Amino acid sequence: MDISHTNALERIARVLAGIELSRNGDGDGASVGPQVDQTWQEYLDTARAVLNSLREPDQRMAAAGDGELWTRMVRAGLGEQVEPRASESRSWEPEPYQKPLG
Repeated sequence: MDISHTNALERIARVLAGIELSRNGDGDGASVGPQVDQTWQEYLDTARAVLNSLREPDQRMAAAGDGELWTRMVRAGLGEQVEPRASESRSWEPEPYQKPLG
């Protein structure tokens, strides 16, 4: 399984910044990578709201997998302390807990 080295809130905030700045979204910039690097933190509150809205899986998502696990993963992405279930095995080593951004 691929594991991102960037936390979920930052990734969402960067997407939101890119949408606003890029001409492919609401902005007028052709290549906005440097501006996204400078402004993504301004979008953390919105990113947190987006991720929080995904806390519970919808019916289709729940039918595809473990809804409880999904909720726990989203909570972890929000920076909440979530302990792994004893029966879970990992193919990766968890990083030490980091305080959420923002």
